[in-house]
Amino acid sequence: MEYNLADLFESVVDAVPGREALVYLDHPGTGAERRLTYAALDVAANRLAHHLTDSGIRPGEHLGLHLYNGVEYLQTVLACLKARIVPVNVNYRYVEEELVHLYRDADLAALVFDAEFTGRVAAALPRTEKLRHLVRVGTPPQGAPGLDCAAFADAEAAGSPARGFAPRSADDLFIIYTGGTTGMPKGVMWRQEDLFFAGLGGGAPTGEPVKSPEELAERVAAAGEGITFFPTPPLMHGTSTLTAFIGFNFGQRVVLHRKYVPEEVLRTIGREKVTSVSLVGDAMLRPLIDALNGPLKGADLSSLFSVSSSGAIMSETVRREFADLAPHVMLLNNFGSSESGFNGTATDDSGPERGFRLRVNARTQVVDPATYEPAAPGEPGRIAQRGHVPLGYYNDPVKTAETFFQRGGERWVLLGDMATVDEDGVVTVLGRGSQCINTGGEKVYPEEVEQALKSHPDVYDALVAGVPDATWGNHVAAVVQLRAGARALDLAAVQAHCRTRLAGYKVPRQLVLTDHIQRSPSGKADYRWARSVAAAEETAG
Repeated sequence: MEYNLADLFESVVDAVPGREALVYLDHPGTGAERRLTYAALDVAANRLAHHLTDSGIRPGEHLGLHLYNGVEYLQTVLACLKARIVPVNVNYRYVEEELVHLYRDADLAALVFDAEFTGRVAAALPRTEKLRHLVRVGTPPQGAPGLDCAAFADAEAAGSPARGFAPRSADDLFIIYTGGTTGMPKGVMWRQEDLFFAGLGGGAPTGEPVKSPEELAERVAAAGEGITFFPTPPLMHGTSTLTAFIGFNFGQRVVLHRKYVPEEVLRTIGREKVTSVSLVGDAMLRPLIDALNGPLKGADLSSLFSVSSSGAIMSETVRREFADLAPHVMLLNNFGSSESGFNGTATDDSGPERGFRLRVNARTQVVDPATYEPAAPGEPGRIAQRGHVPLGYYNDPVKTAETFFQRGGERWVLLGDMATVDEDGVVTVLGRGSQCINTGGEKVYPEEVEQALKSHPDVYDALVAGVPDATWGNHVAAVVQLRAGARALDLAAVQAHCRTRLAGYKVPRQLVLTDHIQRSPSGKADYRWARSVAAAEETAG
């Protein structure tokens, strides 16, 4: 038996061709929308796939997706999978030098990009010798440089609507580029079969994974409709694309917005009867709360069953605020990564007092990073996962050797998260080892301090970083964005608040107030930025 993502998608199409698969809503207020059934999305992907192969892009070659959210994004991913071309996500915030690195590191042979990125693509192109075929979505802005590229609409129209592709394999690759806030991005290489079971729920977002590829279509046909997935972060981050594919693998509907606008998200939940929203932490949930307390007070959330976060934690304070507004909605802090897929979900008692506690799947352990053996209960180690894990990092054998290992005849991946495990198997995540602050010999994990800061009524958002200190080696610095209309906040007040929740050595010794916390488009923390802001103020002071 082999599980290939394109084969699985086509089996769902054949089971429920007339069922609505994808709803796309463009810029708020324009009224523009597209609705595609499974059959229509299948044909659209076939057409683009044939254009790519007719243009000389061969199986195994890499195609970059330099796009905002839209039908074209998921259509292009499906086209790649059908033609055995490897899809590669591109962070649309990257500037020329970062794009040159990624285009070259990923060995891109083709690129599908949004027209507004024409200038950046044109600037990077002369230094990306292997990139030979471009497809542009939309009309370039006035004054944009000329590029030899195909228009997406023309490419789609020219391609055959039929399938007619060569046989595929479970070994076909899917590459997810990750990182960039603490270093250059890395391409995580997944076999599609491994990704199906580790990151896509094995065809079953709830319940038992499927036991054969054929069983997926049978389940889809029997399940009926009724679930609408709404991944609100950018599809360029792996978690959103995987959420969309979970929806497809379950034969349900996926809703997309081009960009994240909180008020429009709430309107769409009511209008499209959304059942499941995915987002990234407080940075995306808190604006929804603001809208529900303001212009969207009384918005229809009756269809909403769950709001899940991965990539960043929804703090206890923010979860409580949302629960007061929508008590019927389940809030899920999921834990996973581009290197591991899904690992587990936070327990109900997670919070500043007990930490971020997880009930993990059977393939996840806390291990001693030196020996790779299981860590003793209460002893810190790193989270690792076995079985369906990636092959490694593309073009980076050194980092692959540091992150992936063999134990007990199985392949493992060693994540960057430090954690402990208790006698009952519950894992408490301490934080990213790379962000750990060593202050006077004590270890402080920024996430724990951030949770305490966000519980202050005047704090809207916060990041914590270590700043060099002549006495302590490093000290804990808090970069804080206040709520609109909040009273002035000084370091003494912050320290007094944190001392009720944290050991003394974890309490911030520096406070930087900022108008806006910088995060990635998906809401992930930019610790490099936080560290530079805190260090610059310390130097100026």
